[in-house]
Amino acid sequence: MNPSTPEPEHSETHDENFDTIHDRESQSEMDTTELNDTQDIESNQSEDREEDFDLNTEQRLQAEIVELREKVLRKSAEMENMRKRIQRDRVQLFDQSKAAALEAFLPVNDDLQRTLDALKTSNPDPAFLEGIQLVADKFSSVLESFGVEKISETYVPFDINIHEALLRQPAPNSDIDSDTVLQVLENGYRIGEKVLRHAKVIVSE
Repeated sequence: MNPSTPEPEHSETHDENFDTIHDRESQSEMDTTELNDTQDIESNQSEDREEDFDLNTEQRLQAEIVELREKVLRKSAEMENMRKRIQRDRVQLFDQSKAAALEAFLPVNDDLQRTLDALKTSNPDPAFLEGIQLVADKFSSVLESFGVEKISETYVPFDINIHEALLRQPAPNSDIDSDTVLQVLENGYRIGEKVLRHAKVIVSE
């Protein structure tokens, strides 16, 4: 009688191998699923980090833009203030230089006026008197063209800002108030609100 491999043992071995393969496949599928889940989680986390990074970068850039804009505005304001200050200083320097130059010519104008007053009482040559008068008039016109105004009014209240009192004397009549300009001994001059020279006057007591 020939020996033979028992069928039940072979069947059991086959079943065990099948179960093992099936378990391995199931484990493999589970591992694959877990791996995919892990990759998905890591991918989502990576995307979240990228979004956070993009958001932080955008906020930082916006803050830098605002800061730069403020710096530009401050610099622009500083430049404008500097331009205005330079322009104001330039105008002030020009006015001061002009006033100083005109003030230096005032004695010449006074001498011309005194010469005219003296000639009118000494019976001079008419042509000579006319020539002096033309020069004096032209000089006065030049002063007026630069805005120079003469301070020569009489019978006006004494003003310390434009007058210099050299003498006080009784008024010629009772209708004149005290501290009234009775006579101008030397004309004063001003440009606008700036007094070049105070008028030397006699005022009433």
